[in-house]
Amino acid sequence: MKKLLSFIMFVFLVTCIVVPSKAASVDETQIPICTTVNDTYIYTDADPFLTDGTTFVPIRFVSEALGVDSVEWDHPNKTAIIRDGSTEIQLPIGEDYAYVNGQYTSIRQGVKLVSNRTFVPIRFVSETLGADVYWDQDTYKVKIYKDGVTVPDNLVDYRGYTDEDILWLARIIEAESSGESMNGKIGVGNVILNRVESSEYPNTIYGVIFDDEFGIQFTPVANGAIYNDPSNTSVIAAKIALEGGNTAGDSLYFMNPAKAKSSWITQSRPYYSTIGNHSFYL
Repeated sequence: MKKLLSFIMFVFLVTCIVVPSKAASVDETQIPICTTVNDTYIYTDADPFLTDGTTFVPIRFVSEALGVDSVEWDHPNKTAIIRDGSTEIQLPIGEDYAYVNGQYTSIRQGVKLVSNRTFVPIRFVSETLGADVYWDQDTYKVKIYKDGVTVPDNLVDYRGYTDEDILWLARIIEAESSGESMNGKIGVGNVILNRVESSEYPNTIYGVIFDDEFGIQFTPVANGAIYNDPSNTSVIAAKIALEGGNTAGDSLYFMNPAKAKSSWITQSRPYYSTIGNHSFYL
């Protein structure tokens, strides 16, 4: 899931320009959604997405992760068919209903075809297959549990970050860029992640935030704001940054020129861009 292809349509890369600041907002269909089955992250070849509060996932990947017998495509009737033991689910594309063992069943939001991939509401399919489904608002993750299921190795997604990483990155984003645009929030996240990758700083998100080798690096650490709960938009910005979204290039520093008490950054580091109230430096 490190490739967030649809992100290109959501935010453009900042290249040494000034981007106007506006309140953070996000198209919910572009929010990075993770899916787990029995606490194992599953790989999909197309990103899950939200529409009006309903999470859609590629039908084949989630079905096979749940160990179904087969997933088939009825081309003449434009219908996806899932078979698992004595259960058969027929899912007509573009309709707001399904047939479960021949019985008509209404589906909220229906079945969608996006970029030649069939997407289904994950809760409906999972619960029909006998699984329990939970939504983790703190990390934008769908958690599915079903007894006796082990995700096949080819469907396991080895995510390169933890829920703790999301939390701490979201906290520093919230504390440093509350009220900034989504681009600006992502940029703050990029700086933290760039430092993690740099040999000059600790190699964890938590370590970078609380780094004090040459003095406290971030004001929210000093004043305690780092411990405040992040907003949903800051969590989303953290996940976008962790999934590869970037608006600040290789920047290692950011500052608010109107509030900065030192000119060291402006005099010592190459300028990269300005997003809202923050200027970014390499």
